[in-house]
Amino acid sequence: MIVSAFLKDTKSLMKLAYPILIAQLIQNLMGFADTVMAGRVSATDMAAVAVASSIWLPLILTIYGVIMALASIVSQLAGAKKFNDIANQTFQTAWIALFLGVSIIGLFYILSPILFEKVGLESDLKILMFDYLGYIVWGGPGFCLYVVLRNYAEGLSHTKPTMIISIIGLLINIPANYIFIYGEFGAPALGGAGCGLATAIVYWAMFVGMLIYGLTTKKLKHAPLLGKIYWPDINAIKAILVLGVPIAMSLLFEVSLFSVVAILLAPFGSEIVASHQIAINFSGLVFMVPLSIAMAVTIKVGFAVGNKDLNAAKALCKHSVILGLLIAVLTAALSLTFREQIATIYSTDTKVVELAASLMFLAALFQFSDAIQVISAGALRGYQDTKSILYITFCSYWIIGLGIGLILGLTDWFIEPIGPYGFWIGFISGLTSAAIFLAWRLKVVQTRLEKALVAL
Repeated sequence: MIVSAFLKDTKSLMKLAYPILIAQLIQNLMGFADTVMAGRVSATDMAAVAVASSIWLPLILTIYGVIMALASIVSQLAGAKKFNDIANQTFQTAWIALFLGVSIIGLFYILSPILFEKVGLESDLKILMFDYLGYIVWGGPGFCLYVVLRNYAEGLSHTKPTMIISIIGLLINIPANYIFIYGEFGAPALGGAGCGLATAIVYWAMFVGMLIYGLTTKKLKHAPLLGKIYWPDINAIKAILVLGVPIAMSLLFEVSLFSVVAILLAPFGSEIVASHQIAINFSGLVFMVPLSIAMAVTIKVGFAVGNKDLNAAKALCKHSVILGLLIAVLTAALSLTFREQIATIYSTDTKVVELAASLMFLAALFQFSDAIQVISAGALRGYQDTKSILYITFCSYWIIGLGIGLILGLTDWFIEPIGPYGFWIGFISGLTSAAIFLAWRLKVVQTRLEKALVAL
């Protein structure tokens, strides 16, 4: 009975998760294509894309986090069969997304003249970097609106469109890169900055593709977006922001932590920084698996909570964590077994490969706590309990994780400084703390809801 319930929930979760996983991997592949194609022009062009992306991605991911609240809102409304309210919530989120997307453009043109003079980079690199950002910001509104429609569809348990639209985006991205990097078909040769223009075009194409799907598919006709326009409602927007801002900040805490550690490791030399980046990059790819499961859990738990089936929601949480741990066993085993071969994909430098392989041993260890924390956070989003995620991730990553990393990596308070190993032990400590606290919070929320339901 227990096994059959686990298998049933696993099947339903994976049905939602695998298209999300493919879409996430394709988005990473777009970034990889940008770097490789710009690198074929010159090292300066590749560096400009890398530096500009490191500025753009945290910014756009923060906005993405705000919009992610819509998936749990829609799934709960669907579970409660309040389909007429879904269009209104989607429109309100779209107004937020449009405001934030347009704000990015304004912010760039206000700050870029000031920052251009202050950024201490060589002239060619700086010009290319600002040109890249100047192009990609025009895709910001398109990306934000695409994410709204994506969360609308995913909240209604339709994740395949996300995968299909991502594939279309990649198919546009590569030829668009070629045209604008090298100046083909009469277009100007923009070098690495052309990747920014190509990406902006992809963002708008993905939005248009998702909009056409949302308006034409029969699968979403029970919660149609057409019918009437819902103008901005301050109270509804505030409620969405109350859910979305904590999600955005928790994403920012996690992304920025790894960036800060890379900066702190810079004095140790390029070989150590390169090794660290290899281990982080590969860990990020592996992380896409539990992250996709977590996003599916948000949808399934939200639907069950909306339907007031708290037992189903609780079982889904338990089974999803078990599934995540089973997958972590597999990915950790593969990471440990092939860590040297994986490192050689990124570099041919013997020292870099050896150090990266040793760091990937530690990366394999934190896959277990990483799976628990991200899936627990996904479940909490399904319950619409997001403030706790903000507090827990801040304390776990920035106080516990970074604190231990700084002490072990840079000081001799307990042992001699161990550099990158100290920071990776800090990562493990921070993720383990997050896993424990988020799992505990999930239990608290479940118990509270069960008592509230009994009281009714």
